[in-house]
Amino acid sequence: MRITVAALAGVCVAIGLAYLSPTAAAQPAGWVFAVSGDSRNCGDIVMPAIAEGVLKRQAHFYWHLGDLRKTQDFDEDMAHQPERLKRPMTIVQYENQEWNDFIDNQLAPFGALPVFVGIGNHETYWPKTRADFLVQFADWLNSPVLQRQRLADDPRDRRLRAYYHWIDGPVDFIYLDNATGDQFDGPQMSWLRGVLERARNNPNVKSLVVAMHEALPESISTGHSMNESPIGIETGRAVYQQLLDVQNVAKKHVYVLASHSHFYMDGIFNTEYWRTHGGVLPGWIIGTAGAIRYTLPPAWKDAKEAETNVYGYLVGAVQGDGSVIFQFQRIVESDVPASVVTRYKSEFVHWCFAENRQ
Repeated sequence: MRITVAALAGVCVAIGLAYLSPTAAAQPAGWVFAVSGDSRNCGDIVMPAIAEGVLKRQAHFYWHLGDLRKTQDFDEDMAHQPERLKRPMTIVQYENQEWNDFIDNQLAPFGALPVFVGIGNHETYWPKTRADFLVQFADWLNSPVLQRQRLADDPRDRRLRAYYHWIDGPVDFIYLDNATGDQFDGPQMSWLRGVLERARNNPNVKSLVVAMHEALPESISTGHSMNESPIGIETGRAVYQQLLDVQNVAKKHVYVLASHSHFYMDGIFNTEYWRTHGGVLPGWIIGTAGAIRYTLPPAWKDAKEAETNVYGYLVGAVQGDGSVIFQFQRIVESDVPASVVTRYKSEFVHWCFAENRQ
């Protein structure tokens, strides 16, 4: 089902660029990156199709916004692997294998393309913990790009965290950890203030793309966001106000991305609360990488565009002035690579597209 409230702005970018290393100091206008989140349930079907599309676009990197696997129950795709159909997993076997399955079947299709991984709430469901996530995904959280940025900010900072940032050309990419109801905590808020202050004072930084799993409070998706915890409301509102200040006072472009809700939406902060409490930041929800698809919230008509029962990813095109134009790229059943269809069989692939929804 496709629900279009207003057409997206036209995107005119050159996507036939050769791959560029994310450590490059400057990039030509028109380079692109890709973002989506929530790849549980049918991620082993959808993510290879996303990877194929991202690679064809010669994107600079792919960014996953969390909820890699379901954790508290079996993911349908893992249960339908041929070897599992013959010999079903126990829940303990599933819990021991789920993150390796994500790496093998959802990250591996990106090949050598840089991938940045974010933490979601399902990464903290029992028996998993944030510490487990840091250990399992240390290679991604401590990649050379992120390590160099961390040490450039503070040469003494050797600590691995689930929140991070890196500067790529004119854009400061920031990932915030709000996977649990006690976030954002004091250390993360202090870290973010430092990142934003440096961005304010860096004339080479023209834009901030701030991503997280749950949307900041008072969005159109308020019922499934940081509004679900008192600390989340308080600290999330504070972060929003800080980002407004960067946009309005420091005159930087600011874009806010989240997943968590399993639909696509552009214009998530066009709510009465933010219209009367400082202003509306550009914001997107992109929880469309394979998870069970949710119905749209009651106020969906206030968004610029909204789609449910859809898979896909967001393409960000960096312009010459450092601004970013975003466009949703839908994934359809025919986009699934033949090797994936052969492994899982066409009946299950079709189920993911026809039945994996509320």
